[in-house]
Amino acid sequence: MSATVPAAKDEPDRLPRRLPGPPRGVERGPAVPVMPRRRLLLAGATWCAMRAVAEEPVEARSALRVTTRAGGVTRVLDGRMIVEAADGGLLLELADQRYEILQPDEIVSRERLGSLPLAPTPKDLGQRIQAELPPGFETHVTRHYVVCFDTSRDYARWAASLFERLAEAFLNYWSRAGLEVAAPREPLIVVIFAEREGYERYAARDLGAAVDRVVGYYNLMSNRVATYDLTGSESLRSGSAGGARRGPAEILALPDAAPLVSTLVHEATHQMAFNCGLHARLAPVPVWVSEGVATFFETPDLRSRSGWRGIGTVNRHRLERFRRTYRPGELEALVGTDDRFRDPATAPDAYAAAWALTWFLISTKHDPFVRYLGAMAGKTPFAADTPAQRLEDFAAAFAAAPADLEPALERHMARLETRTP
Repeated sequence: MSATVPAAKDEPDRLPRRLPGPPRGVERGPAVPVMPRRRLLLAGATWCAMRAVAEEPVEARSALRVTTRAGGVTRVLDGRMIVEAADGGLLLELADQRYEILQPDEIVSRERLGSLPLAPTPKDLGQRIQAELPPGFETHVTRHYVVCFDTSRDYARWAASLFERLAEAFLNYWSRAGLEVAAPREPLIVVIFAEREGYERYAARDLGAAVDRVVGYYNLMSNRVATYDLTGSESLRSGSAGGARRGPAEILALPDAAPLVSTLVHEATHQMAFNCGLHARLAPVPVWVSEGVATFFETPDLRSRSGWRGIGTVNRHRLERFRRTYRPGELEALVGTDDRFRDPATAPDAYAAAWALTWFLISTKHDPFVRYLGAMAGKTPFAADTPAQRLEDFAAAFAAAPADLEPALERHMARLETRTP
């Protein structure tokens, strides 16, 4: 369901007044809103919400040329205005899909354009991304993706094939469920490094100290997935003569490949969800929802040459962790806040609980869950968000508070555990 921006209300005492300032260690933009495994740094309650602008159609009113000056540097940016703060700050989407947060004191001038500049062709987009990357990168273009890589073309093609398979299945699944999702209007960008070292240098600006624990991530500000050639992973080199790199087809036969393929699918699911209308970038989508959807789709199938075949097969890894770590009474906190996802000590358990809750709701309350996702899709960037509102949204969708559903959830997971994998 495509996200829309509601008209501004004449309630000045309730309007947020400004955008978030630049975060520590990052030149521009919010505090690293990325979607890595085991660590989520999403837009939180400390971010000020942004005021929506005029009631004209989004495309007609949003083409802007903005001149900015900060740190002695002048820039001219053409892009699509997503929302505007009450103090004049802007959230702008550029032609390469990046979001820019522009504070009012750095905006020199703004000019409405008659229309947005033509989107770059996939080839041109790939060349733009390559210009930002170290030498040696090439581009592989598919129907929905632009893959920039400096590893083997075979691996890039294998990864792109995996992403395309996911994209088609993802869109078909939610369309058939009744949600208004659509293929991304522009190709999605994926960056694949040949070696982990190059990937870590690139990702350190986003992930910080967590970079050595994350093999791939989706960044909400750049709208890109970044990862590295997993066939060079240390866990998959053992057994190869001289530690030689294995080909994509070969790694799929290895049990250790399962979590790596799962990571690729997980992050690509986030990227597709935030670009097809299921979620809006920088909107206050509860983390249990976004992670529940990603874990629902992530389960790999090592019997398939693509590494992934099904949707919603039982995620044994998540199920086992849920059964081992879940404690009654935790569901309300999972639904109401994102705290457990932000704490490295509890994040793995929170992922498991998000998968379990999503599986349970899809299996037993499918139509209410689809309507709930539709409501979440309508949330706009930087919209107000509180634990009370989240719990109210949940209760309205499922006619029950989270605590009321816990006994049924635990029984459902216990039955799944007894099934033969």
